[in-house]
Amino acid sequence: MTATRLQKSIGINEADIKIVNKNSYHYETTWLHEASAGTLHHNRVLYDIAGVIDRNKVEFVQGTVERIVPEENRVLLGDGELSYDYLVVALGSEAETFGIKGMKEHAFSIVNVNAARKIREHIESQFSAYNKEEVKNEERLTIVVGGAGFTGIEFIGELANRIPELCDEYQIPREKVKIICVEAAPTILPGFDPELVKYAISRLEKKGVTFMIGTAVKEATPEGIIVGKDEEQLFEIKARTVVWAAGVRGNSVIDKSGFEALRGRVKVSPDLRAPGYDNVFVIGDAALIINKDTNRPYPPTAQIAMQQGIVCAHNLLALIRGEKEELKAFEPDIKGTVCSLGEDDAIGVVYGKKIKGTIASIMKKVIDNRALFMIGGLSLVLKKGKFKFV
Repeated sequence: MTATRLQKSIGINEADIKIVNKNSYHYETTWLHEASAGTLHHNRVLYDIAGVIDRNKVEFVQGTVERIVPEENRVLLGDGELSYDYLVVALGSEAETFGIKGMKEHAFSIVNVNAARKIREHIESQFSAYNKEEVKNEERLTIVVGGAGFTGIEFIGELANRIPELCDEYQIPREKVKIICVEAAPTILPGFDPELVKYAISRLEKKGVTFMIGTAVKEATPEGIIVGKDEEQLFEIKARTVVWAAGVRGNSVIDKSGFEALRGRVKVSPDLRAPGYDNVFVIGDAALIINKDTNRPYPPTAQIAMQQGIVCAHNLLALIRGEKEELKAFEPDIKGTVCSLGEDDAIGVVYGKKIKGTIASIMKKVIDNRALFMIGGLSLVLKKGKFKFV
């Protein structure tokens, strides 16, 4: 968003802009749950960076950022380095396992396109193996999702829609498949409207989802997970598929680079700059911004990240042009929140109004298409947009 906004406003010879990414593509993070469940092909969630930048104004550098040396204005890549006058850090997030034993080794996380593809392939392979076994292993058909926040619930919604297809394909009775969601908080979607949460639970339970609320994951093992409401009542859920969706942290590059950070997130100034570095902006999942009304950090959402990209581009232009008085403070404009429960169902609050069902599902797709439009215009929407509304 920062790069595409800059290229619209900056003169050809006004600045040398480089955008660095380890892949040649960008992906829609908010679509990964669909690719993970297999309801959307993983190629649909990504698009070429070269297709959305103006190559007369922006140079794309494919490389992996290993570390930033802010004192020396350098970015160290896997195969070289870059120097800068101004830097925008938008490295995204990583899964946060909170130190739970075995989680990194034995559970999947919905963190990128490749991870989503592996989850889909793994689930399909378990159904295929079950179909071929003479002595059936029921654990192959048990899928545990750790976390009932947005990512967990949206993945479960897609998965619940996909399971009947897999059962038909591999000739498996639907009742054999178990989808279990484990959440330590006293409700799913903490902080969301209770009426809509009740609707979501009802809809997903009808599709065969079991919720274990107020239950913490204590350990992941090769055979499944160990959970319990307290340390005295632990028990094991045997499952061949465990997907961890209970939280994210900022990118570990932040910590390696010496920025003041909390779980890989930098508490930025109002104009989105890193403390102590007037030429470094930090946006997206790597930025920590406190909501003054709640005294808690704003959640790392795509809506907020895109708005940060717009303000960041404006502030960069102001600095480049020597117009410091034009610097803007970032203030999130939360227009609403919609959580998908599968392709044809959703819940949300938009402009203060509660919506659910088909209307909410349509709104979710409109939001997805709008995000594409803001980056790549109508051509990107036509290539990658969602047009099946009912």
